[in-house]
Amino acid sequence: MTSPVRDDLLYGLDERPAPFAAFCAALQHVLASFVGIVTPPLIIAGALGLHEHLPYLISMGLMVSGVGTFLQARGAGGLGAGMICLQGTSFSFLSAVLAAGMLVKQRGGTPEDILAMIFGVCFFGAFVQIGLSRCLGLLRRVITPLVTGIVITLIGISLIRVGVTDLGGGAKATNFGAPINLALGGLVLVVIIGLNLSRRPWLRLSAVMIGLLVGSLAAWTCGLLKPQPLPDLPLVSVPLPFHFGFAFDWSAFLPVALIYLISTLETTGDLTANCLISRQPIEGPGYLRRLRGGVLGDGVACLLAATFNTFPSTTFAQNNGVIQLTGVASRHVGYWIGAILLALGLFPVLGAILQQIPKPVLGGATLVLFGSVAAAGIRLLAHCTLDRRSLLIIATSLGVGLGIASQPTLLDQLPPLVKNLFDTAITSGGITAILLNLLLPEERRAAVTECSSPAPHR
Repeated sequence: MTSPVRDDLLYGLDERPAPFAAFCAALQHVLASFVGIVTPPLIIAGALGLHEHLPYLISMGLMVSGVGTFLQARGAGGLGAGMICLQGTSFSFLSAVLAAGMLVKQRGGTPEDILAMIFGVCFFGAFVQIGLSRCLGLLRRVITPLVTGIVITLIGISLIRVGVTDLGGGAKATNFGAPINLALGGLVLVVIIGLNLSRRPWLRLSAVMIGLLVGSLAAWTCGLLKPQPLPDLPLVSVPLPFHFGFAFDWSAFLPVALIYLISTLETTGDLTANCLISRQPIEGPGYLRRLRGGVLGDGVACLLAATFNTFPSTTFAQNNGVIQLTGVASRHVGYWIGAILLALGLFPVLGAILQQIPKPVLGGATLVLFGSVAAAGIRLLAHCTLDRRSLLIIATSLGVGLGIASQPTLLDQLPPLVKNLFDTAITSGGITAILLNLLLPEERRAAVTECSSPAPHR
């Protein structure tokens, strides 16, 4: 089955934009994902007392994201999806990583001991995802278009909450929800929407970047953006394999391994959404090869992350929204994204400059990007056969996923392992969809596949 997306891409998957156009498109992907890449190290360092190593952890995270994105875009030898699949530090691993760190901390371990344990269990956990990439064909009964559509929708809806939080000023902002914050975010949102509707390709291609620039200038005019002195950072961050040592513990490893399993499900959803937006098939041998290569690319990126002292990575969903808004699906842009991320990690002062973009400005941009991810999931569901069984699976999965997300304390009295697995909308809703899809009998119908091919666009 081919993708139902209209033929409105400025650059298709294998088309090569001019260097300036490719750079502009790549920069927007980086701006949309930068905060997401650096935030998990900030949270982990704050919770485990790793502040002295934070600049190095962030630099390594950006560098590994750049290398992983390059491998995904190249898609050579079965490694990588051959699409724009920006790799970034995953939020899904936070609870398992923090649990591993707390285990060492309670034993009296030093910050270096904590990091050695985290990177040790994450290194071996990466092989779980690498192994799953080799048997995705056997999982096709589990990861169906219906399940994938539900997961993509939940990913987008879950990310919208992050965008709205930034729009208000950030979770810890003392002026959260202030009119000035909402006005700045609204201005960015309006600029991006307006430029995306333009008939001029270069305006649409640069919509996110221009929106962030306009929002930052407005924030500076209002006094909300006050450039801060740059911190004392080394000129160059040098990657050193296992810089903090290497350790392992089964009790720390098992939760991490289970999250790698869940991360594979999320990656499958993100890759399917990317195929949909990039006008690539979402069924058949070619689609399966992309899934295998993309999941393998995720696993290899996580292996590199553990080796070079940063936390597990995954394919970022928000970049599918950038593809949809800019109309640029060219995998050659992925090379530029990888180079920019590598430079940001190698020269940490560049990342420190980008960190000064105000939260409301970023929120205005990410809100529409995350909404685009949810829309891709809904579009995939719209082309499934929505019989009573399918509607029941959709309703129950969304109800469980969004219900737990709205009441995160619901699972507090369950064992920590269960709570860590099911405390997000993506994991709880995705696992619910898989179980129901396996257990509920399919209704008999004559020669109708689960997802029907759409009528050709005229």
